[in-house]
Amino acid sequence: MVDKRFNVQQGQGAYSGQVSAGTGISAEATKVLRNTYSLLAMTLLFSAAMAGVSMAIEMSRGVSLMCMLGALGLVWLVLPRTANSSAGIAVVFAFTGLLGLALGPTLMHYLAMSNGSQVVMQALGGTAVVFLALSGYVLTTKKDFSFMRGMLVAGLVVVIVGMVGALVASMFGVAVSAFSLALSAAVVLLMSGFILFDTSRIVNGGETNYIMATTALYLNIYNLFTSLLHLLGAFGGDD
Repeated sequence: MVDKRFNVQQGQGAYSGQVSAGTGISAEATKVLRNTYSLLAMTLLFSAAMAGVSMAIEMSRGVSLMCMLGALGLVWLVLPRTANSSAGIAVVFAFTGLLGLALGPTLMHYLAMSNGSQVVMQALGGTAVVFLALSGYVLTTKKDFSFMRGMLVAGLVVVIVGMVGALVASMFGVAVSAFSLALSAAVVLLMSGFILFDTSRIVNGGETNYIMATTALYLNIYNLFTSLLHLLGAFGGDD
């Protein structure tokens, strides 16, 4: 799982532009939403194209891991310094492109199954349904989900610790298949919560930087898709 939870604007009047449910979305929040969804759509398409390139050249898992580490370096070390400038857009495209490349070997693994195309399409469809439904709910109700922050951060820490533990256990030959599936299910729930939280922050004026908002939503979608893919591949695959 790839994630980050930081915000260059966090703690600086985070909810100064907050609107109450039923009063509509402010002009500033509407602008941020429009820019966020436009950039999100472009980065998702770019990421998908890079995943296609990765599969076409049959990228190895070792190179895939390097791409993922490079993406983490960009989102943690470079993006916070460039998020308030046009350079931040280039960083976001580089970040999402690297994650797209990193996804290639995983997609090839599932597509190699006899029903692999069906599994991948189900994961894509499920991700789209969850994202659109949850985002639509927030946009319609204007509900403030900031109260979920503590629970989401705690859940994220638990999942990360669990993944590290599973990785260490697998290195010693301990079977962790069931535990791995449980972690994937937890990530699906966690990312669903983050979609509500991050969309709510934009709607209620808590996030005014569309580059940071795009990055957060992209990571929610990416982690949601890979976790659904793991679950569907395990329960609906042929191996």
